[in-house]
Amino acid sequence: MPEPLRSSARRPRGRPLLAGTCALLTAAAVAGCGSAAVGPPVLNFYTPADNAEGYAAAAEACTAEAGGRYSVVQQTLPKSADDQRLQLARRLVAGDTAVDLLGIDVTWTAEFAEAGWVQQLPDDVAAQVTDGTLEGPLATATYQDALWAAPLNTNTQILWYRKDLAPTPPATWDEMIDASERLGEQGLPSYIEVQGAQYEGITVWFNTLINSAGGQIVDEDGNVRIGEGQAAQQALDIMQRVAASPASDPSLSVNKENDGRLAMEAGTAAFQINYPFVYASINTPPPDGGGGGTFIDDQGKPSATDTGRRVIDEFAWAPYPAVNAGEPAKPTIGGLNIAVSATSLHKDLAFEAMQCLRNRDNQLRNATEGGVPPTLEALYSDPSFQAEYPAWEAIKNSLDNASVRPQTPAYTSISIVLSDMLNPPAAIDPAALAPQLVDQVEAAVKSEGLVP
Repeated sequence: MPEPLRSSARRPRGRPLLAGTCALLTAAAVAGCGSAAVGPPVLNFYTPADNAEGYAAAAEACTAEAGGRYSVVQQTLPKSADDQRLQLARRLVAGDTAVDLLGIDVTWTAEFAEAGWVQQLPDDVAAQVTDGTLEGPLATATYQDALWAAPLNTNTQILWYRKDLAPTPPATWDEMIDASERLGEQGLPSYIEVQGAQYEGITVWFNTLINSAGGQIVDEDGNVRIGEGQAAQQALDIMQRVAASPASDPSLSVNKENDGRLAMEAGTAAFQINYPFVYASINTPPPDGGGGGTFIDDQGKPSATDTGRRVIDEFAWAPYPAVNAGEPAKPTIGGLNIAVSATSLHKDLAFEAMQCLRNRDNQLRNATEGGVPPTLEALYSDPSFQAEYPAWEAIKNSLDNASVRPQTPAYTSISIVLSDMLNPPAAIDPAALAPQLVDQVEAAVKSEGLVP
């Protein structure tokens, strides 16, 4: 993909048409045009479509808290992360002064900072944001030892499993693969659901495995480390074994997060690696959720008749499986951070609003109503949060041992290259593919070669 546009490419949009239009309006309307605007500043807060209602509620609460000094208006971006990034990039490159606060994916920090699209947090704001924020989410907002955003919410994967099929949850991938194959031999639900399709999900799977094995793809200085040691080959071996197992889901190579959720609710999966949203789904009635999942018989197989027992009755959770026994896994975290646009005319107010938008009440609402875990450590000991998140302890454990994706402006290219080379996972030849990944990631970091 082409290099991201740099700050030198930004030009303010011409205003002749706008000025001409304003001249035709009535005197009352003219007050709302350009620099002649009257009243408190309006801070536009651009967020993803997911949980837009929660972000809008936070904007209303922060407007009330501002006491008339400014208002915050939530603006909804497209559903797709790629489309969100594209829309924001176009606005920022054009110097759009109507962009004040941005909800940015955790993978965009380095790119947006390097391009000059977002404002580095002032020292006093950075200190306030750092205080009480979990280290993993904080790392996603950091680039070259500077803080460029404030963590709003986070996300991490854990193991969800059927306790009737696996009374003791597997602690490692080896144990889980062995358990899956034993179940398959008995004709019982055996699938291990994980994201194997050619998209960001398979890159996340690989990133978690290589970090859990003691390696990494690219370090914080942008140096390619994927070829060091045996971590990459260990990760590739696990991916191939999961996908090629006779007990595996035959559609694994096209599966994403929602496919794993559906397989578990349908009673065909024994294990799934997935985000906390699956708990809310299985506890939500149709058509919005799984309604407890399908009925299961005495053996745990899906049943077309009412047996009085559903998947939800055996639904449990545990920490993300380790690569090496006795060493905790390092799940890749996701989430959303708030940044202040470099084009905003009200940066000081935007930094103030940023802190309100991510305060305790707003993060708790996002967690309990929007299904996205908070970044404030104190909330994990809050009874109201724990009541809504019965798996909170496993989630907190996952966050405490988290890994982040490569913090480089080239991350998008790296992810595209990896997702192409890792799919289908059943066809991976670990010994042959590991050195090829080194070459392709190095090319992506240097903006060389062709991106699939």
